[in-house]
Amino acid sequence: MNQRRQFLKTSLQAGGAFIAGVGLSQSAFSMGVSGLVTLDDKTQTSVGGSMNNRFWPNGEQLVISISMQFEAGAQDKNAEGPFPPMEQGYPDTITPSWYDYGMNEGIPRLLRLWRKHHIQVTSHMVGRAAELHPQLAKQVADEGHEIAGHGQTWTPQFSMSPAQERASYIESINTLEKITGQRPIGFNAFWMRHSTQTLNILQDLGFIYHIDDLSRDEPSITPVQGKPFAVVPYTLRNNDIGRFGGNTAMTAADFLQELKDEFDMLYQEGVSQRRMMSISVHDRIGGTPGLANALDKFIQYAKEHSKVGFMRKDAIAKWALAQKDTPTNPARTF
Repeated sequence: MNQRRQFLKTSLQAGGAFIAGVGLSQSAFSMGVSGLVTLDDKTQTSVGGSMNNRFWPNGEQLVISISMQFEAGAQDKNAEGPFPPMEQGYPDTITPSWYDYGMNEGIPRLLRLWRKHHIQVTSHMVGRAAELHPQLAKQVADEGHEIAGHGQTWTPQFSMSPAQERASYIESINTLEKITGQRPIGFNAFWMRHSTQTLNILQDLGFIYHIDDLSRDEPSITPVQGKPFAVVPYTLRNNDIGRFGGNTAMTAADFLQELKDEFDMLYQEGVSQRRMMSISVHDRIGGTPGLANALDKFIQYAKEHSKVGFMRKDAIAKWALAQKDTPTNPARTF
């Protein structure tokens, strides 16, 4: 957690060849707010806003994508919580209960919230957390939410060897597919930090996007091994762990206002360009009553605007890969 707090301080070819290359059927090519949607002829001829300002599948002016981190229980025994550090050699008897709250209360409360508003989110699941709470992990999938990769254990990817990293992702894929019925195609690294081989390994294993990039307020493409790999940007701003995970003075009301302020600007910009708003909530933080209440009020506020949509990140990635005007980033070098 100390590393986390320090961290806080401190050309596209996406047609049928790409779909075949990653093993996706045409019918499963684009997933929208309520599951699978088909890109009809009109949409395909008006990509990227070139006609009818078609920046998003249903003409949305702004798309909101929510991440729900499913992590609790997978933490290391020395994982830090919101308490003063223990003296060395003494067991921490309270921090595990803080993590347990995420599965006992947080995820069920957040699922009720998504159900209330008829929206779908992306759940970045640590494989070990899903193993410890299989019924809850399966419920997330059964209610229509995306299951995305977040490592098999709560271990930094950047310090793994390529062989260790690949083996971890394969184990995570197998774990999540067995428990939830979904094979992840999106990925979020431990505190967003990759090794030099992460994207290569992910692409080899059939992933089509990652979220560990803060450079834009819209999806983009990064070439990986000469092929397009989607970036569905994450957030540190609209992120409960960034606002409540350390020593901050923010209240739930402050967080609600911050979400509204960000929404207002992006919605205004969405008239003339593709705009996406990312929100991240963690089981043990965003699932608390006050923050869930703030999210409830924000979602209602957003839905009062006529051209707003909520999309899973796999849907956004597939949409971005199909558009001719999705911005392309330079290939990453380290």
